[in-house]
Amino acid sequence: MAAPLLPPGKISADVFDRVIFRSLGASSPQTIVAPQHGVDVGIMRLDDHTVMALTTDPVFVVPEYGWERAAWFAVHILVSDAATSGLRPSYATFDLNLPRSISDQELETLWTAIHRTCTDLGITIVAGHTGRYDGCAYPMVGGATVMAIGADDAWVTPTMARVGDAVILTKGPAIEAAGLFAATFPRRLEQRYGVDQARAAEALFYQMSVVRDALTAVSVGVRDDGVTAMHDATECGVWGGLVEVAQASRVGLRIDRDAIIVPEPVRLVCEEFGIDPFTSISEGTLIITVRPHRADAVIAALHDAGIACTVIGEVVSAERGLRYSTKGQEFPLTHPRVDPFWTAFARAFEETSPG
Repeated sequence: MAAPLLPPGKISADVFDRVIFRSLGASSPQTIVAPQHGVDVGIMRLDDHTVMALTTDPVFVVPEYGWERAAWFAVHILVSDAATSGLRPSYATFDLNLPRSISDQELETLWTAIHRTCTDLGITIVAGHTGRYDGCAYPMVGGATVMAIGADDAWVTPTMARVGDAVILTKGPAIEAAGLFAATFPRRLEQRYGVDQARAAEALFYQMSVVRDALTAVSVGVRDDGVTAMHDATECGVWGGLVEVAQASRVGLRIDRDAIIVPEPVRLVCEEFGIDPFTSISEGTLIITVRPHRADAVIAALHDAGIACTVIGEVVSAERGLRYSTKGQEFPLTHPRVDPFWTAFARAFEETSPG
């Protein structure tokens, strides 16, 4: 009898605590931030004045998007996590475990696009591995590590949000979910909403990055002078990301759901594919906590950079818990645990021919 399939996506918090967190190899006094819930980077001390932030993720390549778009997305997923440290990403390593079906020409096109995207972001590729193997398939075709180096007082993590901070959200929820659905099923959206709306949804693809968001926000200042924490709303979306920040910082939250702007293309895509925008994967959406006296400056900097954002709430004491309000009513803010995107995406493939 076959073992039951477990939910797709990241492992549960209890498995992380029981299996991963207890076994992290040799300890090092240079480790400032080790693996923990809601924190996508590790921080290592290089010398008395310099640190390095590191993050590792799968290389996620979808050939159906076209190699150029697929490479752009794969790189920006990786670099976005590193940028949430507040330090500028500078180096990367890539391990490509590719299916045997990829031709030399396709590999050249993919790698050239990866190189070009890294060049645009100022990232040097310093090591890696590339091969074709049985059992490897798109979209998960390996892994990569991105490194960012900077001053020891210039970085932040989701553990550093403080009571009184304003909570800022960029772009809105479900940016990634909507962008991926629109890129994969454009004809279905055209038939339902028309060409213009379908194109507007597909344009969300190139918003699936928080690199500019994060570096723009910290240009105002960090810690006492500005941004205290940043976290991109990936799996389980805005609600999951907010809970992860609160848990990492051991604080509470008061969130105004009605202050969260849901772009019209996002609303339409989520409606068509039956997913909740607030709990769906949203690479491209950045959660920022900032000292209250610097919130206006961060908002202004983001707006000047052409990045939509709003203040959606505040950080409160842990004793006050996690709550959100909408239309005059208040509700508990809880982690969704399972992102609805993956099941809906698989269902859409069964129902609709991509393209």
